[in-house]
Amino acid sequence: MTTAQVMWFKDVDKNDIALVGGKGANLGEMVKFNFPVPDGFIVTSSAYYQFLKENNLNIKIKHLLQTTNFDNSDSLSQISNHIKKLIIDSDLNETLAKEVYSAYKRLGGIFKDGLVAVRSSATAEDLPGASFAGQQETYLNVKGEANLLIAIKDAWASLFNARAIFYRHQQNFDHFRIGIAIVVQKMVESEKSGIMFTIDPVTNDKSKIVIEAIFGLGEMIVQGQVNPDHYEVSKKEEKIINKDVNAQTFMMKKVGKLNKIIKLPKSIGLKQKLTSSQIIALASIGKKLEKHYYFPQDSEWAIEKNKIYIVQTRPITTVGKKSETAKQDKENQSKTSNLKLIISGDPASPGIATGPARVINSAREIGTVLSGEILVAPQTNPDFVPAMKKAVAIVTDSGGRTSHAAIVSRELGIPAVVGSQKATKLIKTGNIITVNGSKGLVFKGGLLSSTVAIPKLIESRSYIKTATKVYVNLAEPELAQNISIKNVDGIGLLRAEFMMAQIGIHPKKLIHDHKKQMYINKLAEGLQSFCQAFYPRPVVYRTSDFKTNEYRNLVGGKDYEAIEPNPMLGFRGTFRYISDPEVFELELEAVKKVRETHKNLWIMLPFVRTVRELVTAKKIISSAGLYRSESFKLWMMVEIPSNVILLDKFIYAGIDGVSIGSNDLTMLLLGTDRDNSEVAREFDEQNEAVLWALEHVIKIAHKHRITSSICGQAASSYPHLLEKLVSWGITSVSVSPDAIENTRRTIMEIERKMLR
Repeated sequence: MTTAQVMWFKDVDKNDIALVGGKGANLGEMVKFNFPVPDGFIVTSSAYYQFLKENNLNIKIKHLLQTTNFDNSDSLSQISNHIKKLIIDSDLNETLAKEVYSAYKRLGGIFKDGLVAVRSSATAEDLPGASFAGQQETYLNVKGEANLLIAIKDAWASLFNARAIFYRHQQNFDHFRIGIAIVVQKMVESEKSGIMFTIDPVTNDKSKIVIEAIFGLGEMIVQGQVNPDHYEVSKKEEKIINKDVNAQTFMMKKVGKLNKIIKLPKSIGLKQKLTSSQIIALASIGKKLEKHYYFPQDSEWAIEKNKIYIVQTRPITTVGKKSETAKQDKENQSKTSNLKLIISGDPASPGIATGPARVINSAREIGTVLSGEILVAPQTNPDFVPAMKKAVAIVTDSGGRTSHAAIVSRELGIPAVVGSQKATKLIKTGNIITVNGSKGLVFKGGLLSSTVAIPKLIESRSYIKTATKVYVNLAEPELAQNISIKNVDGIGLLRAEFMMAQIGIHPKKLIHDHKKQMYINKLAEGLQSFCQAFYPRPVVYRTSDFKTNEYRNLVGGKDYEAIEPNPMLGFRGTFRYISDPEVFELELEAVKKVRETHKNLWIMLPFVRTVRELVTAKKIISSAGLYRSESFKLWMMVEIPSNVILLDKFIYAGIDGVSIGSNDLTMLLLGTDRDNSEVAREFDEQNEAVLWALEHVIKIAHKHRITSSICGQAASSYPHLLEKLVSWGITSVSVSPDAIENTRRTIMEIERKMLR
């Protein structure tokens, strides 16, 4: 076998699975035979094995796996995190890095740093006997050489996701005989996307081609987050024989460098997703794929600017599988006529099963699922697999016959009903229900004559959900755990100053006394408490913004801080970092330390007076080894008039989001001090000038497709202002802990009013 580390699609084919994995081999095969595939290259499994060898990782990983309790999700998760950290912290050799850089530039062409998708391609995936789909990670919208190398290591590490370790153990695959290659492919900005099966995946009817389609990027159909259109085409005549059009209320699309879920107007969402000619064109490609591979295919496709692309194909792993209880199912069909129908959906996996329901709303609750229960969820993803293995049937609110829940259920040989719309609302944990996966029906009660024992219930809390995120402003580590259980989407403003005050010593004195590490450890300990409590929700850490008078109050402060006549407009914020970066570098080290275990920590720069300050601060951040990516966002506070006026230029300099500090911004726009009793009455966040600034910032952020937030008191204090913010398109608000519930409720009412 070749030891090449980087290979182009055109240079590999279906016989190269050991080198480029199932996904890479199929992409190469399709390119060679002129199927419409976006171009790309592959970092081979040889590169992965060499990486393990150079860093002596095999022995370490083997030792950790030997200590794993595969039936305990906490044990799996803990071991997975240890192994992934080992991989991510290890070094790439320079030769591989240079080869990747060269291929990336060639792929980008005149655009150089083009957007790419980074997909894992395990050497045992997409085989006729087993589907490894979804076991490893995909990273979309990756841009820049440094970010590409980070994504490659992250993708390698994902070979040891808890779900992937569990799946290999269940399938009796040797963890070290399975390598991983990394596919780097030009991004397709899908206007429509979906999945195509060249047989009916539920009935195994070989005369049909089944296509499911949605608007936007394909992630939502794969994970079953929406109910797709369902089309059936006669394979022989290439004629449409069935159309089932479903309403789509949300779609995922690329906004800037991010994939965002946006609301679809009814006028669009109710439309048929594909034209008849597009359905036939796809079916024709599917027919050719099956003929080429001599085996029924499960293909993912995307349409951009009316051009069809095949982004992946693999053999259907459930061909020929029959229910072991087919005879019993036939007998039970008549018995269900005596049961009351609760809900219907799409038939996704044949068979009939009875059991107590277990309703869960996220993968964090899979530990509550007991053997013999029927899993009821909004949708499933690969993290649900350990729970799905215990279930006797599955019911989901959303998704089609090609969704994750449907595919895995068929592979497990258990009944499934998907796209039921309201199963999680109409069914309660502990209810005895019967699932008919062949007909797509769920009944109240069971077919068993004996009493079914109902396990002890663990009630899950139901929360109001809103499109506009509600974050919380926090500073005290001891409050993190209690606040994290509230209906909050993360921390929108984590203030550094309280933690620094708890340390109590001026950081410059600690540097002078050679106690830098003590400062880093103390700050990291505080940050860790927030990140751990809120994981995986984001924690936006605003780096230090002590003013000189506040710094002077710390032990040793008087030796390092001058007395300023107006500290608010003095030596503070980002200007301090670039004038004297030592303290800022300590903060960045603390952030890096925490992010080794918790990738939900982001940073936000305060009081950035000029674009030059932002650019210089970003260089310091990069020098510290922190790079913007899908898991690490850089926000900027908007609290100075120059931020409002020059926002386009600040965004062009490279930020992922803005958060409006309405308190400081109002003072500086109106030239007043709210803490000065003489002029405090002039402080008004609803002043016409302030409202203009808020609207301008939110709309400019929306125009450039970055997130916008507000972290002052205004959002929670004035419902009318909150309504304006939401109508202008703000993506989140961050409020004090006591205002979380009222703010969420108010936003819900505003959003409902807007929809009406």
